[in-house]
Amino acid sequence: MEYRYKKLFLGIVFDVVGMLSFSIPFIGEFSDVVWAPASGFLMTKMYKGRIGKVGGIISFVEEFFPFTDFIPTFTLTWIYCYVIKKES
Repeated sequence: MEYRYKKLFLGIVFDVVGMLSFSIPFIGEFSDVVWAPASGFLMTKMYKGRIGKVGGIISFVEEFFPFTDFIPTFTLTWIYCYVIKKES
């Protein structure tokens, strides 16, 4: 599997993990206290440079605030990098 598609697969997995807490009312939102910093860290490791830093901040904020877990931050970052910006 090509490297960029591995990133897409991992991104989808990480987005699903983030959304799982959204599926458990009230209790799930407390798990975001742990997942938010992990999500931000993973984003900065997956995408280097400015994209990783900005994506990490957005991912952290999106996971930290209640009721925003449905946003697929990792997948959207992949789309930005490999479809819109067309990195190879």
